[in-house]
Amino acid sequence: MVQKGGLFKGQQKKKTIPPNRHGKVPQTRKGKRFVKPSKVTHEMETDRELTKFINYCNEVKAATAANKEGGQLSIVKPPESDSGAKK
Repeated sequence: MVQKGGLFKGQQKKKTIPPNRHGKVPQTRKGKRFVKPSKVTHEMETDRELTKFINYCNEVKAATAANKEGGQLSIVKPPESDSGAKK
């Protein structure tokens, strides 16, 4: 059998840009997509709550440090919106 030259173990073929795409924009992939797990366990829920608490503490520490240095940084909570009221 004839083998393709340059494709050994661990090597991939490099993609080439076609000379004419007829105005199509090249697709850009932006990181990994977050997929929600099918089962949410109690342990995962506690981890999420712990992460929220740690993030909040870090934000408060950063805001107080900035205020001590003379800045005007404060924690702003997003407005609570009623999802069914606007529809």
